[in-house]
Amino acid sequence: MVMEKRRWLRMALQLKGSVIPSVFPRTLLCGLFGVFISVLFQFNLPVAQPIFANVIPSIVLGLLLVFRTNTAYERFWEGRKCWGNLVNTVRNLARQIWIGVAEQSPQDRSEKIAALRLLVAFSVATKLHLRQEPINSELEPLMQRSQYLKLQEMNHPPLEVAFWIGDYLQDQYSRDRLNAYQLSGMHQLLDEMVNALGGCERILKTPMPMAYAIHLKQLLLIYCLLLPFPLVAEIGWFTGPVVALISFTLFGIEEIGIEIENPFGRDPNDLPLDAICSIMLRNIDDLITLAPSNRSYIDEHPVLSIDPN
Repeated sequence: MVMEKRRWLRMALQLKGSVIPSVFPRTLLCGLFGVFISVLFQFNLPVAQPIFANVIPSIVLGLLLVFRTNTAYERFWEGRKCWGNLVNTVRNLARQIWIGVAEQSPQDRSEKIAALRLLVAFSVATKLHLRQEPINSELEPLMQRSQYLKLQEMNHPPLEVAFWIGDYLQDQYSRDRLNAYQLSGMHQLLDEMVNALGGCERILKTPMPMAYAIHLKQLLLIYCLLLPFPLVAEIGWFTGPVVALISFTLFGIEEIGIEIENPFGRDPNDLPLDAICSIMLRNIDDLITLAPSNRSYIDEHPVLSIDPN
């Protein structure tokens, strides 16, 4: 219980991952404006205007902010579901390839390992594609050198990797390593991987409507700049700090929506895509260490060891 309280306090005071650095300049500007209005009030200028409190009803602004944040979180959660589905589909397809594709030579085992690594390469290429980053050395150990060079020239690398996986499955079927039912099931799982990619692209390429984002920012700015006028007559010199506190709350809620509406970047509040891809690679490496017991070649060569690279 004590540790939980310490953790709560440490998190409450944490700057990394919070919206404080983003909203601080706006908050400071509104607070200074509140101080300026307090100074004018002390010189008996007619700045106390209670009617300004009703220009933008708080409930209207609150509903707009809640809608903004809920919409952004829905996009964040949808992105997490797409990646969760991708992880499960990669695991299922890897298991089916490892167990279902018959091995009759060492070459068959090498090709299977290469195909399993392409499943991870698809996920890594998807991550880079969503972040709009170029193909980098993270993909190089997951494929042949010629494939890596080819991928650097492609406009849509994840689809090219999916094509290579599908081509491998079709080749195994033509060599009687798979039957038609197995091939169909594996292609369905490959389609699920591409569907997860499409779901992420839909989130990425469907931003918040510009008119809504602009209007909300305008209302926030007007509300925070009008706030000192109905407050100054009651709280005097405290107008600046109170306006800054209220502004921080409102700007912070809006900034949270901005932070999470695109969950595929590298910000602290984005999805941990690097960790997810690393987990997939570890899963594949673990799977490769398990020898399918029903493969004739493995039964004849129980101590076979092949370098996955």
